[in-house]
Amino acid sequence: SVVLVLLGTVLNVSVGDLFTAAIVPGVILVGLYIIYIIAVSYLKPDAAPSISKEERENFWSEGAWKKIIVAFVLPFLLILLVLGSIFAGIASPTEAAAVGAIGSIALTVVQKKFSLTILKEVMRDTTFLTCMVFMILVGATSFSLVFRAMGGDRLLSDLITQGGLSPHLFLAVVLLVVLVAGFFIDFIEIIFIIVPVAAPIFSAMGVDLIWIGILIALNLQTSFLTPPFGFSLFYLKGVAPPEIKTSHLYRGIVPFVIIQIVLLIAVIIFPEIVSWLPDLLAH
Repeated sequence: SVVLVLLGTVLNVSVGDLFTAAIVPGVILVGLYIIYIIAVSYLKPDAAPSISKEERENFWSEGAWKKIIVAFVLPFLLILLVLGSIFAGIASPTEAAAVGAIGSIALTVVQKKFSLTILKEVMRDTTFLTCMVFMILVGATSFSLVFRAMGGDRLLSDLITQGGLSPHLFLAVVLLVVLVAGFFIDFIEIIFIIVPVAAPIFSAMGVDLIWIGILIALNLQTSFLTPPFGFSLFYLKGVAPPEIKTSHLYRGIVPFVIIQIVLLIAVIIFPEIVSWLPDLLAH
């Protein structure tokens, strides 16, 4: 959701509308993951062995419902509070972030893990991340201002017009650039450097910027898994058993990247996937 917040800022569209538009594609993506996992489990049972009877019995005999409530129900309620307050128009994204922060502290207290040491670490990490984002924002904004002051946006727009690029062809070029850039640089840099250049051109072409935002978000989702930069792979390597090598992860993500690309193409062909829910709520 950080991606959507930043995209909403750069595209100058409602973050709440982006969140709403992202629900259906997000659910479809999860559904495709589940279908793929079930298919692999059925065709290759050794790849996804079932939990042993002893493990199941131990799980249910050792306070299973308490574990489920702490691990799933409470975090789900926190997500519901944050996103629900945005969808309902009760809170802006910034105010919803405050709701999330208070809710997180409450969850930590409930789990009896709250301490001043943890609070200091969280505040330090949050300040560090915020400063990093703002420094990138300052640099990217300076780049965009210079680019536009020197007529770069007009030159690019004229090249597209003279080259006879249709909106869909230009969209394909932008998505390809974002995909390739995602191999090497972080999503924050991509959003603040590439998107501001393309957004005015999409706007001039009369293209729905909410739709463009979801397409870019799906594209960036693919970049999280693509080496060499794909930081999700490094997160996974950090928690994986020692026998799982990075090469295993690189090979393993291929089907999931293909699934994401298939969904991206589907959203391009059928924009209604993005617009259906916002239109329904608007009525």
